[in-house]
Amino acid sequence: MLVETAALAGEIMLVSGAEIYRVEDTIHHILSLAEGARGENIVLSTGIYLSLDDPEGEAITMVRRVPDRATNLNRIYLANEVSRELCARKLSVTEAYEELLRIREQIIYRPVFKQIGYVGTCVFFAVMFDGSFLDCMAVLLVGIVLAMALTLARRIHFNDFCAKVAASFFIGVTAMGLESTLLPQIQRDTVIVSAIMPLVPGVVFTTAIRDTLNGDYSAGVARMLEAVVTALAVAAGVGASMGVFRMLIGGDRL
Repeated sequence: MLVETAALAGEIMLVSGAEIYRVEDTIHHILSLAEGARGENIVLSTGIYLSLDDPEGEAITMVRRVPDRATNLNRIYLANEVSRELCARKLSVTEAYEELLRIREQIIYRPVFKQIGYVGTCVFFAVMFDGSFLDCMAVLLVGIVLAMALTLARRIHFNDFCAKVAASFFIGVTAMGLESTLLPQIQRDTVIVSAIMPLVPGVVFTTAIRDTLNGDYSAGVARMLEAVVTALAVAAGVGASMGVFRMLIGGDRL
């Protein structure tokens, strides 16, 4: 049960985008509760390997594959708090395991709130980039399209790269469509840049730098590559939308 608890805590943190050293430290502290046994763990960006070597019995070894990752700082905080309370003997191992299960299954933000967050983030960046009132209105519409595109991509099970390509493509098409028809006064570049900001892998890039500086080079390089691929997906989507518009209305309008 102690090994299961350590693996679950590490899995939650790794899936939520925690740094490798933080995941390893949490697992190490939980395994250290086993008196007389030696715990070891290795965490990679896609998996967790841990073992507990008990001199009085056979070693317990466990592997957890982590194929999907996202940024969820709240889950990282909650899992960390459970591990701290467990190590302080405020929780039993069973209680900690059940609490971690609840954290893993907990839906913090419903889809509608995530969609509102996408739209609000786009509008905020439009204001930050000195966009006009019309620019903000255009970004509001483009943000709605972004939220709808990401929701549809998840429902049809697009992978992360294809989902971001499709979303950025619709961003570009919508922004240029608004400029060509309803709102010719808007600054197209400001609208597009503001709308793609929720897709920019800023947290992933920062985590990659921290992993690299902490000596976890494999995880740092893997996350750095993930950030680069995401940036390429966004650029490819916007570039494709510009290419489509160039073919439809001619290069003089772009």
